[in-house]
Amino acid sequence: MATKKIEKIRLKRKKRVRGKVFGTEVKPRLCVFRSASHIYVQAIVDGVGKTLVEASTLSKELVISPGRSKKIDAAKEVGTLLAKRLQEIGIREAVFDRGRFLYHGRVKALADGAREAGLIF
Repeated sequence: MATKKIEKIRLKRKKRVRGKVFGTEVKPRLCVFRSASHIYVQAIVDGVGKTLVEASTLSKELVISPGRSKKIDAAKEVGTLLAKRLQEIGIREAVFDRGRFLYHGRVKALADGAREAGLIF
């Protein structure tokens, strides 16, 4: 379990990153959360506090079984799924909020998958 000092540092990093991005109706904020085994992403409109769409490795549309696929490949598929869902409601641009996670590995793969599906950051 993380100590209070580590939690304080994580919260500080999250606030620093989140303070620089803001989601609107035209350009929502893509908020990423990464756990040990799954990755989640939401498209959020900050002015209203509303989630437009979401996707995760637990989504029923993804046919990726966790034991057979690598986590990076699964993250890329989640990014592609989110981009398709956003394009269905007419949104082509977004701002990327990595939260407290560094932009590499699964977080970067998610962003790359969304870009390849046509979403613009």
